Amino acid sequence: MDDRPALQVRDLQTYFFTKRGVGKAVDGVSFDLRRGETLGLVGESGCGKSMACMSVMRLNPRPASRIVNGQVLLNGEDLLQKSDKEMRRVRGKHIAVILQDPMTALNPVFTIGNQLSEPLRIHQNLRGRRLKQRAIELLRMLNIPTAESRLHSFPHHFSGGMRQRSVGSIALSCDPEVIIADEPTTSLDVTIQAAFLELLKDLQRQSNLAILFVTHDFGVVARMCDRVAVMYAGKIVETAETQRLFSAPAHPYAEALLRSVPEVNTQIERLYAIEGQPPSIFDLPQGCAFAPRCSYAQPHCWQEFPPVVELADGHTVSCWRHV
Repeated sequence: MDDRPALQVRDLQTYFFTKRGVGKAVDGVSFDLRRGETLGLVGESGCGKSMACMSVMRLNPRPASRIVNGQVLLNGEDLLQKSDKEMRRVRGKHIAVILQDPMTALNPVFTIGNQLSEPLRIHQNLRGRRLKQRAIELLRMLNIPTAESRLHSFPHHFSGGMRQRSVGSIALSCDPEVIIADEPTTSLDVTIQAAFLELLKDLQRQSNLAILFVTHDFGVVARMCDRVAVMYAGKIVETAETQRLFSAPAHPYAEALLRSVPEVNTQIERLYAIEGQPPSIFDLPQGCAFAPRCSYAQPHCWQEFPPVVELADGHTVSCWRHV
């Protein structure tokens, strides 16, 4: 792993402006992603993981949402300062995304070959035989059988696992430095999921690829991620190396998430569940957003959000218990 950061996100804020008011979907997110590293982004649905990723790519839904503050530094260049035309040159070539639903990520009226060839034409200026050879090579790299004939297939001709690998081949087609994988294994069965994750790891080792991996599956986190960032109500509340987070979670939310994972060798009558629901982005509490669900909450937890505290090298947490 290379210590040089490929992606640096600083105080990223993405808000929704609607008739209901201002919704703080991403509220001051900061993290570093190093070359050759996989950073896991975990949390319940609605905590802002996907919106943070779309904001990094400048693909947040507009005009409803707007990035109101922050920096997204890709190889030192701030993506938030680039025009839409400049961003089109960046996406796919330097940073790419694998979306969680391949059936909606792929256009049903174009063949797999059409969709795989597009970034190769735009970013690498490939044409004719060279373009076709590179497309076949990418499908083979992702273990798509009979790759040459599959170029003429439409997405509905593929199984779920093959569609997901096709989306992966499109994202990897121009050798980007950073891949954002937004729950890419959600629609896959266990066997295909394991094969897809192993392919990603192999490609990462070959090209020193940096991966931001969004998931709610801690089994995938343990298999894939070097570090983990825990997100709740639009904020990152804890960041640590994977092994350390699993063995000594510092934030009550991280602790509760890990308790929610059933242990195979333990027989219990009832699975643990976190009481309550994440707050609405349009009605966030003044202090720590997890306080209404936290068994450790004290009066000052409701009044002010805690500062970031470094517990050890690379292990940070925002919780009044550690201040």
